[in-house]
Amino acid sequence: MEPMRWQTQEARQRFNELVRRAQGDGPQIATRHGEEVVVLSTKEFHRLRGDTMEFRDVLMTGPPTDDLEIERDHTPGREVILPDV
Repeated sequence: MEPMRWQTQEARQRFNELVRRAQGDGPQIATRHGEEVVVLSTKEFHRLRGDTMEFRDVLMTGPPTDDLEIERDHTPGREVILPDV
């Protein structure tokens, strides 16, 4: 979707809509004296800056697990009897 373009005066008058569209529709462009300014949601701003981490990165940067002693319980689970279908 192409960003909506706003004149500064219109952006001031409809500021709540400008913010709502930046959050829901993506970046919005406001023009002031021919110079463009982009209005972004905070989420998009942090994504572009690289401030957010992917889930895999969170797991990989966790505490070291090399020294953990983890043993699996090898006792069998309970028997489950499923009805005939």
